[in-house]
Amino acid sequence: MHKQPPNITSASPVAQSGRYELSAQDFQKISALIYQRAGIVLAAHKQEMVYNRLLKRIRALNLANFSQYIQFLEKNTQSSEWQEFTNSLTTNLTAFFREAHHFPILAKHAQHHKGCFTLWCCAASTGEEPWSLAITLADTLGLGPGRFQIYASDIDTQVLEKGKLGIYRQENLSMLTPEQLQRYFLKGTGEHSGLVRVRPELAATVNFYPLNLLSPEWKLKEKVDAIFCRNVMIYFDKETQQSILSRMVNVLQPDGLLFAGHSENLSQLSTHFSLQGQTVYRLAERKK
Repeated sequence: MHKQPPNITSASPVAQSGRYELSAQDFQKISALIYQRAGIVLAAHKQEMVYNRLLKRIRALNLANFSQYIQFLEKNTQSSEWQEFTNSLTTNLTAFFREAHHFPILAKHAQHHKGCFTLWCCAASTGEEPWSLAITLADTLGLGPGRFQIYASDIDTQVLEKGKLGIYRQENLSMLTPEQLQRYFLKGTGEHSGLVRVRPELAATVNFYPLNLLSPEWKLKEKVDAIFCRNVMIYFDKETQQSILSRMVNVLQPDGLLFAGHSENLSQLSTHFSLQGQTVYRLAERKK
């Protein structure tokens, strides 16, 4: 049985040129579908965003309107269009070394670790975050075999492909030192001038794979030493947030760290974690 999304205040239709119009009723249905599928809550002010993003899918399928698109999804439960639908409504805002205060904390935590350091980045997006994590751990632990392993997942399959490819504009890596840029990236030449690509040695440390956090299986081969779940919880309702955090308890090592986004306060959502610094949490000691 599907959970019901939170009540959404009625929104006026988004009238656009031609035959396309997103009515409040269709917006409600779309909001319910993405909530059931991915746990994402769409507030009423997101109606125009939904219109702009799904209009491309409606045109690609040669459908007449949003109602037909909804009917198509409901009648074709196993269609690959569901992934396109989810990809379209997923927000991917990222950058190299975003929220920079977390990376020295990660480095210090990894320094005291014995064996292979494992990390899960559960909102990998187009790869900037997991590659930033890989650079941090490579600087700290070295790039030798068995030093560290990063699991990088995201619900959006399109952005994951970009992340796995590891090609970026060099201007977007301005926060790296010249030594880091040379050590971890290959510079493009000719028609690829201005682009860089992650070197194979670093690429081998990151495993990209699609994952819906609502899925019953998270596909982690082992417990991890750190989880980066930054700016993810803000898209879920409180019930979904608490459910995800309770499951993270079981995949995080007892001394592991959980990194959250700058606007997320996990202390109000779970008693399993205690605040260790600015949006950094550790598993709380269980009372005997």
